[in-house]
Amino acid sequence: MSDKLEIRPAKALGRLREDGIGPIEGATWYVAEEVGDGLVYYFPRGALAGMNWLTADMLLDGKFLVVFVLSLQEGEKGPTFRMVFGALNQCQARIRIPLEAVNQNRWRYPREGAWLKPMCGGDKVDLSEVDRVTLTVLRKSEEPARWCITPFIATVDEPPKLTKPFLPKGPLLDEFGQSRLHEWATKTRSEKELIERLKSQLEEASRSRFPESYSRWGGWKELKFEATGFFRTHHDGKRWWLVDPDGYAFWSSGLDCVRPDTDANIEGLEDALSWLPDFESQFKIAFHTSFEGHRHFNYLIANFIRAFGPDQWYDCWAKITLSLMRQWGFNTVANWSDWQIASRDGFPYVRPLHLQVRHVPYIFRDFPDVFHPDFEQDAEEFAEPLKETAEDPALVGYFLMNEPTWGFAKQLPAEGMLLTTPSCATRLALSDFLRKRYSNSNAALSSAWGIDVTFAEVAEGEWSKPITDAARADLAEFSTFMVKRLYETLSAACKRVEPNHLNLGARYYTVPPDWAVEGMKCFDVFSINCYMERVPADRLRPLSEKLGMPILIGEWHFGALDVGLPASGIGRVANQEERGKAFRVYLETAAAETWCVGVHYFTLYDQSALGRFDGENYNIGFLDVCNRPYEPLVEAAKSSHERLYKVASGQLPPYDEPVQYLPKLFL
Repeated sequence: MSDKLEIRPAKALGRLREDGIGPIEGATWYVAEEVGDGLVYYFPRGALAGMNWLTADMLLDGKFLVVFVLSLQEGEKGPTFRMVFGALNQCQARIRIPLEAVNQNRWRYPREGAWLKPMCGGDKVDLSEVDRVTLTVLRKSEEPARWCITPFIATVDEPPKLTKPFLPKGPLLDEFGQSRLHEWATKTRSEKELIERLKSQLEEASRSRFPESYSRWGGWKELKFEATGFFRTHHDGKRWWLVDPDGYAFWSSGLDCVRPDTDANIEGLEDALSWLPDFESQFKIAFHTSFEGHRHFNYLIANFIRAFGPDQWYDCWAKITLSLMRQWGFNTVANWSDWQIASRDGFPYVRPLHLQVRHVPYIFRDFPDVFHPDFEQDAEEFAEPLKETAEDPALVGYFLMNEPTWGFAKQLPAEGMLLTTPSCATRLALSDFLRKRYSNSNAALSSAWGIDVTFAEVAEGEWSKPITDAARADLAEFSTFMVKRLYETLSAACKRVEPNHLNLGARYYTVPPDWAVEGMKCFDVFSINCYMERVPADRLRPLSEKLGMPILIGEWHFGALDVGLPASGIGRVANQEERGKAFRVYLETAAAETWCVGVHYFTLYDQSALGRFDGENYNIGFLDVCNRPYEPLVEAAKSSHERLYKVASGQLPPYDEPVQYLPKLFL
């Protein structure tokens, strides 16, 4: 068998058309008019068996993001593995897919250069049955998508990473971290302009205040309950509230990522930068290496160093940032933040916890072996960081985790465990669960599942049998026990360390399915991330009633394509003025819901035009990389926060003007 296979396109899908020879050797230009346009590649069934990598080089034209989906399929109607990814505009990208990804035990692979955020989905497939690859456009702007790509090459050996990409229009970023491919009215034009803005913001910082109706914590002076010295929840007979340490009704309007956060992942993209200082210069602190081993540079930090120097920049940034939040009416430093600056200032904040197990294995994506006896020790270590804030009245509460990757899988946790982990304590627990259900009879289990199966095979070994609908129903019920064991163990460990603050839940990426919700009843506040036009009251109100707890939205945002970023984010509107209107609609309609106690906007800053660690490059901030506020969004926040508590109490109707929402453009 050859250790290399070249795979060429066999036919076009939709309205895709060829557009000539590309500037990369062996590449052909293609133009897609619509989502779904793409290419189909055929090869002999099983030709990928024994291969370890699939690779191709591509170049994306234009200046806005295009998101692609690559599929590997077993025949015309068989199971289909999917990998979604994007690419930087005007920069050669190398697609490098490790074919072990088809096992579905990993959600995301590292971004490499201009190849952005490769994410797995769909089915687990058998490479010995796969006979086709498709590459299609999943998301794009209103402009046609134009790219060139070489044939795919399947190899046994790992192909080299791309370190010197072709850049047809030269560097992608200017010296301040702004895009060179775009022009827009509020672009910073000089270092003098930049420094004057930052120094003016610092001068104004001492004069910032919450709105007059707010308590010192950002609660509402007109409604008071019992004070406990810490944040808590309360239902007043009409609606849920948070209550601040002094007893005032509190509705949490927060900003995520309150930190100097515009990191650009520059690994393999050094030639795409107009300016990069020496590592040993005064800008040294702006460099860091990610957990994936990639080098990053933070242009926002560099811009603050230009204004205040390497020793004073951080304190100046902190003063300016908390000042702006008060001016704009936000009362919570939300997730992913430098929460220590809020703690020192007495500004309400939340903090995330991070589960990284050391004593038990992961059994499916990031789901740990929760029935292993040593999981309790991992839970104790997980909760340990809470000791440092146990007596801090400014802490609203803590999140147990964020968007667990097992939640993105098509497979249930128990199903994924069977398919990927030959031996673990949780599989033994699953076998025991089934023994009780089927009276310890292999024949009864086989009859119920519709396959020849034994409890011993469930308990241990490589799983190669089909998962029938009846089997999946049992696995869904056991998945509930897995989720329950996970969260109850972690929650109990946290309460033992410190009982004063709120357990804010797990920030599921959407409204969780019923099997997951059943295992999530141990929180004080239920949290989800919700990137919709407004909160889905028809789904969340019954959930709050069922659980007997309020709900907090941990992430949401809106972006546009008019200020130099390649993508809008998960919410998209026409321009900055529409961003302001969309902000008001989302926040105020959420505040009017009696089950909702807060929404936290993601994020304070735009992402880098070059892409953050995974490649996201969205216009989602209140501030750009040069610390210039988006004024229409700022004015919207001020207006809504002045009305917030009267909307929440039912004294005023929420702002609900029409907004020009557009198709989303995100990775």
